[in-house]
Amino acid sequence: MDRLDNTVRPYAWGSTIAIPRLLGTEPTGEPQAEMWMGAHPGAPSRTGRGTLAEVVDADPERELGAATVAKFGPRLPFLLKLLAAGSPLSLQVHPDRTQAQAGYEDEERRGVPVTAPHRNYKDTNHKPELICALTEFEGLCGFRDPLRAAELLDGLGVDSLKPYVDLLHARPEEAALREVLTAVLTADPDEMAHTVTETAAACDRLGGDHAPYAGIAHHYPGDPGVIAAMLLNHVRLQPGEALYLGAGVPHAYLDGLGVEIMANSDNVLRCGLTPKHVDVPELLRIVRFEAADPGVLRPEAGPDDEEVYETPTDEFRLSRYVLPEGAPAHDLTLDAPQILLCTAGAVRAGEHDLTAGHSVFVPAGEKAEVSGTGTVFRATVVL
Repeated sequence: MDRLDNTVRPYAWGSTIAIPRLLGTEPTGEPQAEMWMGAHPGAPSRTGRGTLAEVVDADPERELGAATVAKFGPRLPFLLKLLAAGSPLSLQVHPDRTQAQAGYEDEERRGVPVTAPHRNYKDTNHKPELICALTEFEGLCGFRDPLRAAELLDGLGVDSLKPYVDLLHARPEEAALREVLTAVLTADPDEMAHTVTETAAACDRLGGDHAPYAGIAHHYPGDPGVIAAMLLNHVRLQPGEALYLGAGVPHAYLDGLGVEIMANSDNVLRCGLTPKHVDVPELLRIVRFEAADPGVLRPEAGPDDEEVYETPTDEFRLSRYVLPEGAPAHDLTLDAPQILLCTAGAVRAGEHDLTAGHSVFVPAGEKAEVSGTGTVFRATVVL
């Protein structure tokens, strides 16, 4: 197996302290948003044999296993991350595979450069993802019931929100959510900025269920995404709890440290809380206008003390082992690629000693024995 040397991405929304605290290093004062573990070309992990992307490209069947290559192609199907949000990420959705294929081909035909800031589809893959909290973790996930969203907006006493409240009361669920999000994202920018300012002041004054949106508005003053965010479920995860985000589900992470795993894709359509491009017509085509409970996941007991976060996605499977002092070694050998990430304590994976924040790549079929005292997350695929 290969010890991984991983890149930390300094996105502006990142926490300055969460990842250094986990690693036991001194903060630099700069944001440290995401640590990437995998073979994504944007920041592949480094090994003693070259980057993980180079290692996989050199012999996909040796590294990934014949079954993985047959099912997913000759690349690592998932990307594992440590994600540390110090301020809200953009409100966003991801396409399903069919939408991604069609969108990518359309932009290719139209000659939109892949690096263009207004490009929506960087590849042909979907991007389901799972976030598992390591600390208390705050986020937005999926639409509220329209009547609950109307109650939240109406309680602010902001006159310019009244038309949205009326729409949420008067229409069937899908139409209500679609019409309100459309109206918010296509409103006159100056008028919407004034509405958001009034909304933020009211949220700050009222507190309670409104308090999270005052915080969002502080980071994104005047952004229509503040109003769009109030249509979504607000979720607070405790350590060990997780959220699964499927295609078309609007979401945003607000604060906290977690382990994130996703299909290997860059396809994101933004709804707000960002200075980046928002393609409203394409966004409205991709969003699923369905109110639903966010569905907080807790790990389910598997064999040999494995705790599994069950999802409907085959490109990734996330589980964890909480190893008490004196526990026997666990044999994690699989006929599939794995990344093992220590998030607490001190463990030994094969010949590698790992402490919090350190990881290894295990090729398919490679002996993988883990021992010690701590917590290890295991990322692999479903065959």
